[in-house]
Amino acid sequence: MCRQVFGFRLAMIALATPTALVNANDGVPTRLVGAAVVVTFMTSYVLFRDWERFGPLLLRHPSLLAADTLFGSLLLIAAGPDSTLAYVSVCTPLLAGLVYGWRGAAVFASLQALLLLLIHAAQEDPAPGITESALLPGLCVIAGAVGSSLRNLMLRFGAATQALTTVQARLAVTEAVSAERARLAREMHDSVAKTLHGVALAADGLTTSANADRMDPALVRQQAALVARSARRAAAESRELLADLRRESDPSHATDVLVELAARTRDFSARTGLTAVYRPTGAHAVPPVPPAVARQILTIASEAMENAHRHAHPTRVDVSAGVHGDLLRISVHDDGRGLPPGTSLEQLRRAGHFGLVGMVERAASVGARIRIGRGGHPQGTEVRLELPLAALTIPTA
Repeated sequence: MCRQVFGFRLAMIALATPTALVNANDGVPTRLVGAAVVVTFMTSYVLFRDWERFGPLLLRHPSLLAADTLFGSLLLIAAGPDSTLAYVSVCTPLLAGLVYGWRGAAVFASLQALLLLLIHAAQEDPAPGITESALLPGLCVIAGAVGSSLRNLMLRFGAATQALTTVQARLAVTEAVSAERARLAREMHDSVAKTLHGVALAADGLTTSANADRMDPALVRQQAALVARSARRAAAESRELLADLRRESDPSHATDVLVELAARTRDFSARTGLTAVYRPTGAHAVPPVPPAVARQILTIASEAMENAHRHAHPTRVDVSAGVHGDLLRISVHDDGRGLPPGTSLEQLRRAGHFGLVGMVERAASVGARIRIGRGGHPQGTEVRLELPLAALTIPTA
């Protein structure tokens, strides 16, 4: 706003300079007017162009604005209070109100009004009435009040904006922390927590067998081996989880989803003894997938297979994946007993069953659409994930 005030001053000085030079007497008065034109014009130009650089100097030294006011009065004497240069005098108290507040506005409005009254009184043909002679001094007082009010308004607006920015930053941090907690909870639930639960069950079985009246050494060895395998698997899942979380920060490390999905299907079948078959679909190759996206969709597929094994009691699980149109489609179908009628995510969340809830949250986090139900099959449950190929674009440096 201060820059705009100086821009207005520049325009008015340029328009009034010819009149001031013509009306000035020859000799020293003309030189004084010329010097006043150069000083006021260059001062206004410098402050208009580099306000950020020279504005603080004007703020620290009000005497500079007072000197500028005196130089401007020389022009006003030469050009006359009826010229366009008279409007420049209104800029001084306005600028003082913006820069120095109400005290500065009062001082410079009084100084400018006094100079205007003296110039009117020194005219050969002064204005006949008090109204004409007091018009510009009154405008100077009003301009000072307006500048001071604008300064207060802008300061309050700046304080409100800063407070709003602080609140938004805190909300963003809170949301980021909540999202990270929810993500880590899903990761732990879908990997290490389940394996550790299996370790606890195997250890309970080992304790029961060891405390039996007629202990079976072969059964104890078998259960101890199961506990050891489960513990090693929990350690391996922990390392895998940490490695995957670190790889997510490197978007250039792409993942071949189809190869990884086929490997997880084979591992699931070997571990559970349940028939699980993977088959690729679609006519086009799947583009490389960023690690953060790959982890989410692979975890959804793994969780769907684990849910089928634990809850549906199926005889077969079919896994398929491929590009269909502009979508990457992944399907996990089992021929088990299916979901109970009327099952909803809110019911599962209240009951503490977070498997399906976590799958839906993971799909939403990468912009995918997930469907859980019978689908087009006569029985069982199908988990179908559809992800737009546009989401698979790997950012480049």
